[in-house]
Amino acid sequence: MDFLKNHVEALIFCSAQPIKESEIQSCLSEMFDADVPNEDVSSAIQQLQKKYSSEDFSIEIANVGGGYLFYTKPAYQASIGIMLKRQSRKRLSNSALETLSIIAYKQPVTKSEIEKIRGVNCDYTVQKLLEKELIEIRGKSEAVGKPLIYGTSKNFMEYFGINDLKDLPTPKDFAQEENKIGEEADN
Repeated sequence: MDFLKNHVEALIFCSAQPIKESEIQSCLSEMFDADVPNEDVSSAIQQLQKKYSSEDFSIEIANVGGGYLFYTKPAYQASIGIMLKRQSRKRLSNSALETLSIIAYKQPVTKSEIEKIRGVNCDYTVQKLLEKELIEIRGKSEAVGKPLIYGTSKNFMEYFGINDLKDLPTPKDFAQEENKIGEEADN
């Protein structure tokens, strides 16, 4: 039964959203190529919940949204809050913002096209934007060497608080009025 419990634990751990007992059972049945009884899955979950309720663990398995997820226990909220605050302070550099804006407005775009516009190598910046999940690889170009094509990600939309790329400002929004000398005459 421990091997089943370990698999249940792994499935809950890997799930980004609440995973239902039926989903766990379905995964395990497919993996073992045999019907895994629902009672065994329920029992494994209860054992894991009991295990993680111990003070030895800073996490617990919570039943939320009709499924199960690992959550940090409330006692550790302050330290997590500090970490999240520090992470949110990490701003994008000017080069990252420039590269990101080129990708947002010109997507899909290759790294060489970005470098042609910026005039400098952008390997490091593109890598950092990929790590921050603000951009994603959209495929490969048909050009010579089949370079990767980049575009913005869903996280980009969330980071900048927009719902659609159409919400981005247009170049005319940045245009400055021309300097005028004197007053305009009324006709």
